[in-house]
Amino acid sequence: MKNKLKRYNGRRDLHFITFSCYERRPLLGPVRAKNLFVKILGEVRERHGFKLVGFVLMPEHVHLLLSEPAKGTPSKVIQVLKQRVSRAMRAKRRGVRGHLRLPFAEENGQKRFWQRRFYDFNVWSRGKVKEKLNYMHANPVVRRLVKHPKNWPWSSWSSYEMGEEGLIRLDFVD
Repeated sequence: MKNKLKRYNGRRDLHFITFSCYERRPLLGPVRAKNLFVKILGEVRERHGFKLVGFVLMPEHVHLLLSEPAKGTPSKVIQVLKQRVSRAMRAKRRGVRGHLRLPFAEENGQKRFWQRRFYDFNVWSRGKVKEKLNYMHANPVVRRLVKHPKNWPWSSWSSYEMGEEGLIRLDFVD
């Protein structure tokens, strides 16, 4: 099957990126899993030099709004992020006392954390930035995980609406 996926880089657009846990399993459900993801996201941002404009972590998927990185492409950033998170989760799963035990799925004898690929939408206008941020921030409410976005700390909502620093520093754009 020919790969019809097109990615548009080098235009200095923001990228609205979505990716899922394998078979949409809630592998990011535990608080410590979400906190570990946020920690690694910050490390990957520092290493690759991209701006993090918005995010939300859901139990089985992630939405990010980010700039193109100084090093590499958004695809490379997501590859590194997914690899680092899954390796850290796998290490936690090995049974170290007090650490995570997540039900990784097996495919051809390999344990899987992430679904292959990701969705990438180029965001080129202020209106689209606002639309994507609103969509992300509403996700936990629509899914009935909380009654209001302020009650979901794994999102950029509090930084935008309350001016509070959340779990990770954001890079606001004009």
